[in-house]
Amino acid sequence: MMDSIEGVRSSDQNRALALSTIAFTACFAVWTIFSIIGVAIKAELGLTEFQFGLLVATPILTGSVTRLFLGVWTEKYGGRLVFTAQMLLTAAATWMLTFATTYTMYLVAALGIGLAGGSFIIGVAYVSRWYDAGRQGTALGIFGAGNVGAAVTKFVAPFVMVAYGWHGVAHVWAGALAALAIAFFVFAKDDPALVARRKSGARAPSLAEQFAPLANLQVWRFSLYYFFVFGAFVALALWMPHYLVDVYGLDIRVAGMSAAAFSLSASVFRAYGGQLSDRVGARTVMYWCFGFSMVLLLMLSYPPTDYVIQGKNGPIAFSTQLDVWPFVMILFVLGFFMSLGKAAVFKHIPVYYPRHVGAVGGLVGMIGGLGGFILPIIFGALLDLTGIYTSCFALLLGIVAVSLVWMHMSIRTMERAAHGQALDTLPELPEMAPIHVPGRTVVPRTLTEWKPEDAAFWADKGRAIARRNLWISIPALLLAFSIWMVWSVVVARLPAIGFGFSSGQLFWLAALPGLSGATLRIFYSFMVPIFGGRLWTTLSTASLLFPAIGIGYAVQDPGTPYLIFLVLALLCGLGGGNFASSMANIAFFYPKAEKGNALALNAGLGNLGVSVMQFLVPIVITAGVFGALGGQPQTMSDGGQLWMQNAGFVWVPFIIIATVAAWLGMNDIADAKASFRDQAIIFTRKHNWLMCVLYTGTFGSFIGYSAGFPLLTRLMFPEINALQYVFLGPLVGALSRAGTGWISDRFGGGRVTFWTFLGMIAAVFGVIAFLPVGGTGGSFVGFFACFMALFLLTGIGNASTFQMIPAIMGREIPRLMPQLNAAEGRKQAGRESAAIIAFTSAIAAYGAFFIPKAYGTSIAMTGGPVMALWAFLGFYAICVVITWAFYTRPGGLLHDIERGRSANAATQPAQ
Repeated sequence: MMDSIEGVRSSDQNRALALSTIAFTACFAVWTIFSIIGVAIKAELGLTEFQFGLLVATPILTGSVTRLFLGVWTEKYGGRLVFTAQMLLTAAATWMLTFATTYTMYLVAALGIGLAGGSFIIGVAYVSRWYDAGRQGTALGIFGAGNVGAAVTKFVAPFVMVAYGWHGVAHVWAGALAALAIAFFVFAKDDPALVARRKSGARAPSLAEQFAPLANLQVWRFSLYYFFVFGAFVALALWMPHYLVDVYGLDIRVAGMSAAAFSLSASVFRAYGGQLSDRVGARTVMYWCFGFSMVLLLMLSYPPTDYVIQGKNGPIAFSTQLDVWPFVMILFVLGFFMSLGKAAVFKHIPVYYPRHVGAVGGLVGMIGGLGGFILPIIFGALLDLTGIYTSCFALLLGIVAVSLVWMHMSIRTMERAAHGQALDTLPELPEMAPIHVPGRTVVPRTLTEWKPEDAAFWADKGRAIARRNLWISIPALLLAFSIWMVWSVVVARLPAIGFGFSSGQLFWLAALPGLSGATLRIFYSFMVPIFGGRLWTTLSTASLLFPAIGIGYAVQDPGTPYLIFLVLALLCGLGGGNFASSMANIAFFYPKAEKGNALALNAGLGNLGVSVMQFLVPIVITAGVFGALGGQPQTMSDGGQLWMQNAGFVWVPFIIIATVAAWLGMNDIADAKASFRDQAIIFTRKHNWLMCVLYTGTFGSFIGYSAGFPLLTRLMFPEINALQYVFLGPLVGALSRAGTGWISDRFGGGRVTFWTFLGMIAAVFGVIAFLPVGGTGGSFVGFFACFMALFLLTGIGNASTFQMIPAIMGREIPRLMPQLNAAEGRKQAGRESAAIIAFTSAIAAYGAFFIPKAYGTSIAMTGGPVMALWAFLGFYAICVVITWAFYTRPGGLLHDIERGRSANAATQPAQ
């Protein structure tokens, strides 16, 4: 089997890549050996912070400087010979370390150990010769994953050191590296470029020829990128065990394994970064790397701080700090994005400078490696100067900011140099235009042809793809609803664990997620056509981790300020925003005839998250589900114990799984791409605003009742343990939505909506009738039954109103835009329908704020919720009038269509 490089077999490629990766892993393990044994040497010699930083950084200096020359020698003599010699010399230096007796001797030995760091550029120059440009990113990403050697050292070395001392670590590492050097020389082959040069008798490139590209400013820009993604990685890998021991008081073994989590993520995902760079472009990957790194470093750089706020009733004191396990988790995520960046930087080099990989890669690698030497020294100096441990992360934040600005300005300059059609045809990475092959650079999982209205296309492959996207979307949306409404259960329990919030404050906490979620939906409504459903679903699902983890920590301390809870309540709105984008995304996948049922399933089973949450949270808060990682229980006023933090922590693993599933399993639709300006036309459509009113009456009621039902029940019937029953309301509403979409598809959404609102009026009358008056009387059974009827009807109405929107726009677009042909009209109707579905869901979501707030206001003004319920009833009456006047009366927009549906339904068996 031959690859695109003539004469090279895939077996030879795999051999070169595997041997190089193993060798690099071993070298990296030796290169970072001081991160573990350095702690023992520091204690043995009584070193200062600066002296310790210099010791652990010295091998990095040698490894960085020698990269430049090792890369050139690899181009000249071949990777097989240079790699073997480098490993043998490094093994000898590591063994000699055990003979040092003074600090100076340790520094000299450390210079020799630093040769291990030069292995990277040897491998880059060697491996890149075996692959063509279209696969070099993936191959170099796999090779670069040998950075995991740092994690190997941190996992294994502490235990070897405990058993045999640090001398034992040095002996074992040196022996293993020497054995591997011999194996590499025996089994590796010379690269094809070296073999071809020897056959032709051509001379090796001179030093002047190899160093010529170093005059380009672009090379130095790449070097700055690598200074962060690799240099900061090495620096943090060396610094973190010491940091964790000093800041968190961890044992060296625990500190080593915790720091290894960072080294692991910053290493193994490099292979994925290379694959991404080949598929979506290195520029995109670099934007992800720098953007997310800035956010994560901002979190890490914020030091533990005590605050005193002068409040109305006196000073309010509280403090913030990052505990050890959140710190390790954030560091792990930072390592992931740094690993992507490392692969993306070295994707550029073989493409720009295919004949100078050794020299250019050597310079970039040297500058990056120097970061690993310079930064630990600066970390120590900053700590001595400021006394603030997090100053190291603040420094890295500044480096990332400069790198991002420089990269962005350079790319914009290159794009402005292109004009007209050339600008439109630029690939993801403009600099890579010479190798741009459309068949190779197609955006992954993007459907360039999507014709759901074509029966043959739909039956052949459309339905299967649409169903896969739907069944990935549903659990992601379910988790979003769970996070959005989690306060509805949490606030009801806060007083029992020592939080002295008033009823008004509790209603505000229950209402604020609705306010922020509804507001975010307005923006989320337009995100899918701009970013694509796959990417946006992935990002929006991942964002749920912030409120989930935040709640888990905030509820553990009764001294947590109310302000923190307000912020977390607002962050829960991230879950509410997801609905708009999720519905818009799924709407693009299905034909008009099946859209109602698909949207009902997505929304209905997604809405089920409210019920799942209200059922699951009361159970998980009664046990220490996460052990020591989950924190200590809170003691209730009656002496019992609750683990309220589980209300947030329980969702974290599921959110991670859903995020990964969305990225790997979902698709984008090329035809669904549209700018905000293209979608903004819906603001001129009368029916967009009318449907906002109707959907507020259905979905706004569902989500508002879900948010306020637990607290209202507890206040009206205090003798009832409401948390045992309240989950049934959202459950009924969600299942009715998921199970009744076909009714609207069959008989018409307008008719179903009309009768639904009449039923809701009757149900509200029943709720009012069964409420206690003046704290006495009332019937919980009647109250509960009427609310169940309300939830049932809101679910039916949710499905029917969404079914109306595509039908309405299918009638309106030919009238409003007669210049469009049939195909263009269907596409425009689909685009506007998706935007209206998303936007109406945004407006309706304000019900999650107004209904609980209306309860609180009514109780404060009149002593009971009846005034609010009468207001809801009046609003439903308005919805009845709108539905009849515009859609279902004779002459209404949907009357003829739905009368035809009813006639067909009467002659066909029910499905």
